[in-house]
Amino acid sequence: ILCSQFPNETYNETCTSLTDLELVLHYSLLPSVILISFSPHRPLDLMGVCSSRWAMGFAFGATANKVMILFADGYFPLRVLPQWIKAIAILIGATEVGLSSYPFFACLSTPMQIMGATLGFLYTAAWFVITAVHIGQCPHGEILGYYEKIIFYWPSLVCQLFLLGKFTHMLIKASWAQFQTAGWEQKTCPLFLVTHLLQAVHIVFLKNRKPQKSWIQQHIYEWDPYFQFPSRMICTTVLAIICLYMFAVIEYYVYKLVSCTLVILISNYEMLVVSSNVSDIQPLKEFIEVMEGVWIFTVGSASLTSVSYVFHILACYRKHIKRLRAGQKEFLPKLFSKVSSSQSVVTIARYSGWQIAYLVWGYLVIHIMQCLFGVMLIYGLVLPVKHGQGIEMAKSLGTGILTIAIVIGFIVFQITTAGRFFLQPKIFQDDKEKPLALDNRKVFHNFNYFLFFSNVMLGLSACLFRLMCSVVLGAWLIARIDRTIMPKGYEAADMGYKTWIGMLFMDHYHTNPILLCFGHHLAAKCIENQQQRNSYSCHIDQSTGKPYFRVSKKARTRWLLLYTLLKNPCLSAHRKPK
Repeated sequence: ILCSQFPNETYNETCTSLTDLELVLHYSLLPSVILISFSPHRPLDLMGVCSSRWAMGFAFGATANKVMILFADGYFPLRVLPQWIKAIAILIGATEVGLSSYPFFACLSTPMQIMGATLGFLYTAAWFVITAVHIGQCPHGEILGYYEKIIFYWPSLVCQLFLLGKFTHMLIKASWAQFQTAGWEQKTCPLFLVTHLLQAVHIVFLKNRKPQKSWIQQHIYEWDPYFQFPSRMICTTVLAIICLYMFAVIEYYVYKLVSCTLVILISNYEMLVVSSNVSDIQPLKEFIEVMEGVWIFTVGSASLTSVSYVFHILACYRKHIKRLRAGQKEFLPKLFSKVSSSQSVVTIARYSGWQIAYLVWGYLVIHIMQCLFGVMLIYGLVLPVKHGQGIEMAKSLGTGILTIAIVIGFIVFQITTAGRFFLQPKIFQDDKEKPLALDNRKVFHNFNYFLFFSNVMLGLSACLFRLMCSVVLGAWLIARIDRTIMPKGYEAADMGYKTWIGMLFMDHYHTNPILLCFGHHLAAKCIENQQQRNSYSCHIDQSTGKPYFRVSKKARTRWLLLYTLLKNPCLSAHRKPK
C-alpha cells in the first residue's frame, strides 16, 4: 500500500536554492524589454499558418510550469498588498509572466533570422541553465517528496531543449544562406504561406480526385498534407498535454494524502477500541484498498481518454473548417448559423485558455466517473466471489439480466407485431418498408388499450435509462468543446460550444486559402503596376524570389510602334500628324 511508504517518502530536510525563480522572473523583464524593442516583428500571429508553428507550441510548453504555478500558488509580484487588491495583483503577475516569456516568440517570428536566432538561443539557454541549477540544488520538495522538482519541471526543460535546437538550426541555415547569396534575410514565413495556399487551392479545384488510401487512412485517420493547422491550435495542443500531465501529478499527490490520512485514522481507531471486533473495521479497510487499486488503474484510462480528446479536437477542427470552406453549414445548429462579429473576435482570444480548462476539468470528471464505475464493478462482481458469495451474486446477476432481457423482448415484440399485423402490405415489391397505413383497426385498438398499463412501467424504466445515459454522456463529453452536450434548442447555454463556433467562423473568414490567394495576387498585381511605371529595370518575383526584367508600358508601346513601322514603311504616310 502506498500509504505505508508515505511517511518515509516525505522529504523533511530544508533546502535553500541559490537561484530564486521568482526573483529571476523579475530581473528577466529588463532583457525581455530590450529584446522586444530590437525585434522588428512584434505582434504574435496565432491565427496564421507558418513553418515555425511547432516551435511556437514548444515555446508555450516552456512556460507551462509558470502558468500552473501562477494559478496554483497565487503569484504576486508585490507582497505587501491589501486583501481587496489581490485580484488586480494576480492580473499584474500574469502580465509579468507573459512579458518575460514573449522573447521566445519574438525571436521565432522575426524576419531577421540571424539576429533572432542568436538572441533567442542566448535567452533560452539562460533560462535553461537557471532552471537546471535550481533543480540540481534542491531536487526534492515538501509536497511530493523526493524528485519533486524533476517531476514538475522536466516538460519545460524538454521544450527549452527543443527551442535551443530550433534556434541553432535557424542560425546555421540563415548563416549558410547569407554566405551563399545576399538578401536571404527577407525570406520568411510569407513564402511558405504562399506555397501552401497555392497547393491547397490547387487541390480544391481538382475534380474527381480519388487517391489510393492506406488502411490507417480508411479506418483510423485520414491526413491531408495540404491542410495546415494555425499556430493557435498547435500551441493549444502542446500546452494542453503538458498541463494535463502536471494536473495528473497534483491529483496523485492529493489522492495519496487523503488515502494515508484515512489509514492513519483507522489505525488510531483500532488502538482506541481494542475490545471491539476487527470485522467492524474490515469493511472500511477493504473500501480503502479497493479505492486505491481502482484509482491508480483509472489514472491511465482517464489520461488516455483526455489525450485522445486533444487530437480528436484537431481532427474535428479540420473537418469543420473544410465544411465551412465548401459552404456546408448543415452541421451547425440554427442558432449558430450566423454569429456576431464581436463575439467571433472575442472567442479567438479566449479559445485556447478555455480549451485547456475544459480538458483539465474534463479529465477530473472522467476520472471520478471511471473510478465510481470501477468500484461498482468490484463490489458487484469481484468481492462477492472473494467472500464466498458467488452463487448469490450469480443469482442476482441472472435475475437482473433476465429482467432486462424481458423488457427488451417486450419492446421487440411490440415492434414486430405492429409491423406484421397492423400495417398494410407493400405497394411495390422493391420497397424496403411497408407504408404508414393501418390495417386490422379493431385488433389494433384492443392492442393499444391493453398495452397502455404495461407501458407505464416500461416508461419508468426508459426514463431512468434516459437519465443515466444523459449523466454518463454529459460527464464523458464535458471536455469536448467541439460539440455541445445540451439538447436541441438549448445550445446557446453551452458557452464552450459558442466559443468553438465563433472561433471556426473567425478562422474561416481569415484563413480561407482562396481568399488569401486572391488577396496575394491582387497585392502582387498592384506592385507589378507600380514597377511598370519605371523604365527598363530588374525586379524580384514575390512568389518565387527569382530576378526578372520588366519594361514599362510606354517603352513597350513605342518599341512595338517602331518595329511595325520598320517592317511596314507604307504605314508612315497614314500616321496622324502631331
